Amino acid sequence: MGATKRVWVMCGLVVGLSLTMTGAARAQGNSLMEVPKGLPPLPVPADNPMTEAKVELGRMLYFDTRLSSSGTISCATCHDPTMAWTEHRATSKGLDEQVGERNSPTVINAAYMTSQFWDGRSKTLEEQALGPIENPVEMGHKMEVLTGQLEEIPEYKKRFADVFGTEVNKEGIAKAIAAFERTVLSGNSPYDQYQAGDKNALTEAQVNGMDVFMSACATCHTPPTFSNGRFYNAGVGADKAKPDEGRKKVSGKARDTGAFRVPHLREVASTWPYFHDGSVEKLEDAVALMARGGNDSPGLSMMMKAVRGMELEENEIADMVEFLKALSGDYPVVEPPKLP
Repeated sequence: MGATKRVWVMCGLVVGLSLTMTGAARAQGNSLMEVPKGLPPLPVPADNPMTEAKVELGRMLYFDTRLSSSGTISCATCHDPTMAWTEHRATSKGLDEQVGERNSPTVINAAYMTSQFWDGRSKTLEEQALGPIENPVEMGHKMEVLTGQLEEIPEYKKRFADVFGTEVNKEGIAKAIAAFERTVLSGNSPYDQYQAGDKNALTEAQVNGMDVFMSACATCHTPPTFSNGRFYNAGVGADKAKPDEGRKKVSGKARDTGAFRVPHLREVASTWPYFHDGSVEKLEDAVALMARGGNDSPGLSMMMKAVRGMELEENEIADMVEFLKALSGDYPVVEPPKLP
């Protein structure tokens, strides 16, 4: 069951993107997107309200390879709209063919995550947007150089002035890209249709799989986003010569060794390969690994040990795979803009 994809082409105005105001949002001056069925209200920071002009500027920056020092890599290189806003590589290639250590998470529904990156080192989409630009393995640019280069481009100069009332600066770059990424949402899946009352939206196997999933997995993969945003050690990569320390690199706490943020599972059937290191290619294998309680690791989380205790049967695991396919719904495939 593949995702149903709508192409939202945004040129000047946001075509097909509905921006509506709620009462609370009006009081704060925020425009909130009308979200797909099944998703909660979109969280929008008070200091970065959504506007069509800002989203369009963010789209331009997202696809612009000039944000990398080599002029060859954009945000869309590793988070490709045609690949469910990720890429089908274990880990991404960056500047000068350097290979990163972690899999590129999908941008889809990242707006709902309480932290960004596998280790949660950024709290917001705005913080996340700047990280890869200056990372020497990824885009390898210097922000003071980049802002000067973009300021010399008349259209970027005008758009920043119109949207933010400033020259090109890193805060504006972060806010524009984040605003654009908040439009990348997936909902209205067969699961959502089932929850809304259409009992024919799921197959018998998917209903069975949903029941098993809610018993075994929903504490961590909590609806409606199917992530609680917390960090757990599932033993993935624990057998490597030098395992990734995960969340410990951010928190400095030994108990966070090997722990990674729970990924949301909407569109999971389309966002392979899986886990922080991209070490599992097939959804069936990823589900089987988690259903058996992860891999052996000294720091294996209690949540994973609890799943081990459930001793799930093969038919239950197979039905869970079918249920996860039912989390594929509608998400935008955005065309690259004409760049100045």
